[in-house]
Amino acid sequence: MTDSVLNVAIRKFLWPDYIVFFTVILVCLLIGMYFGFYKQSKTSDDYLVGGRNMETFPVAMSLIASWVSGINLLGIPSEVYVYGIHYAMIIGAFLLMTIVMLYVYLPVFHNLNLTSTYEYHELRFDKRVRLFGSILFTISSITWLPLVIYIPALALNQVTGINVHLITPIVCVTCIFYTSLGGLKAVVWADVVQIALIYAAILLIAVKGTLDVGGFFLVVERNVESGRIELPDFDPNPFVRHTFWSLTFGGFTYILQAAGVNQNMVQRYLALPTLTCAKNALWMFFFGMVVIITTCSYLGLLIYASFHNCDPLTTMLAREKDQLLPVLVMTVLGKVPGLPGVCLAGNFSAALSSLSTALNSMSAVVLEDFYKPFFQKELSKKQTDILMKCTVLIFGIICVALVFVVEKLGAVLQLSISIGAITSGPSLGIFTMGMLIPHVNARGALYGGMTSLLFMAWFCLRTQTLIASGDLTFKTKPVTTEGCQYSFASANVTVVTPTTEEQLFMIYRLSYLWYTLLGTFITVFVGVLVSVVSGPLNPKDLDPKLLAPFMKKWIKSRKFSNEARGDELIYAFKLTTGQLEQNGVTESL
Repeated sequence: MTDSVLNVAIRKFLWPDYIVFFTVILVCLLIGMYFGFYKQSKTSDDYLVGGRNMETFPVAMSLIASWVSGINLLGIPSEVYVYGIHYAMIIGAFLLMTIVMLYVYLPVFHNLNLTSTYEYHELRFDKRVRLFGSILFTISSITWLPLVIYIPALALNQVTGINVHLITPIVCVTCIFYTSLGGLKAVVWADVVQIALIYAAILLIAVKGTLDVGGFFLVVERNVESGRIELPDFDPNPFVRHTFWSLTFGGFTYILQAAGVNQNMVQRYLALPTLTCAKNALWMFFFGMVVIITTCSYLGLLIYASFHNCDPLTTMLAREKDQLLPVLVMTVLGKVPGLPGVCLAGNFSAALSSLSTALNSMSAVVLEDFYKPFFQKELSKKQTDILMKCTVLIFGIICVALVFVVEKLGAVLQLSISIGAITSGPSLGIFTMGMLIPHVNARGALYGGMTSLLFMAWFCLRTQTLIASGDLTFKTKPVTTEGCQYSFASANVTVVTPTTEEQLFMIYRLSYLWYTLLGTFITVFVGVLVSVVSGPLNPKDLDPKLLAPFMKKWIKSRKFSNEARGDELIYAFKLTTGQLEQNGVTESL
């Protein structure tokens, strides 16, 4: 790397970059103001699920934007640079998730006409399980959102020099403003703008960076020589970090929970008028994610090809692994004023999208799962608005505070999946038992979920502590600084020798991609066992609408119409929990 390249890589934003960057924020704010003042939500249903009549394409784009946070945009390239191309095989897990979601979970959620995903737990089990599922979602959001906020702050810190803890409040204030004003419609349309910018940004970096290096084949050649491009690893050992099996099947359970049965995503499917529209949106989500994962993985290869003889981590050009992409951006586009602003605005947009999605979903859960089932007083429209907007504000503040903890815990891609598994395993396990194992009762579902939550909390937090302290490490791909053409002071690396106890206790070396499957298995195993001991349910007593469609053929019809009985149960449930307005009841069942 020459001194001129170094100067570009370490230079900060110029005024054209700031103009572009803040224009993106302004557009998001204007969208919120439009839906907050000119297209106001008339009911909580409008605010939370867009009146259930939104169009397929913008909702599909919102699904992609909701998933694509800075964790993916920065985490995947750094993952490929440090560990190699294997992570790209997780595309297979997305395909499996799409197929299973189409035929098992999505028809149940959509046909029940829910607002909160966790209403299903009360219909299938009881109010205690519904509350537990809502608590799992709350814990998941509080542990995930600080990561979402921290990553773009880290990227902006690299190119602006502004302290991370000054940037994170900007992310939150922006999201809180347009999310609380406009509800789901504002979030979805802001997502459409943001995902367009994200695609433009990553493709621009990929094309321009490839041309600067010397072409696609040179990028491939350098990565093959370094071992970053390699054949899939079919080793069945679960302690190998990335294998075909862990990425495809372990990744499948993780993605099924995060992109399938998670309130953040289901709330968008429920905003569509028909099940067919929801299925089309799911397929669009899959193909959109293929483009994102493929391009971000290629950016990891491009980073290595650009710095193959002068590692930016060793030279401290990038202080953290997740700052590698911003360094590439400034190297590739730094000479063109405004373009770095476009690319970093794309990264920032991903954070805005994910955060706004989670905050909107959290307001739905608080209203539908924490208030309505436990309080008899019916809220007025004004009181409902205040409750939902206060929820957005409070959780936004909590997430900003937790950024101080997140920055101590290591690389974000593995961290987000590892910490998320604390709640994702129990949550997916309860939904799976509900729809696929009709004999499981409420006690089994609750005890199974609680057992899994306690075990996974201990296991995941302990493992992450070992990683943060340096006691647990993973083999990385080779780097060199032999070609550096500038002086630098190497980072001080402290080598920590693992204790004998940790070397022997191999469970902590289990690949993080198996965590969600482990939590799901514990939930189902304990749930089935407790149900058998306490008295399993008779499948005839269950409404077939609560089971996966293909399970209906195993449930014998009652003496009355199952479909009519299902409508009656759902009507009675919503009536008792205050979810039907008196004036809205036009037909007596």
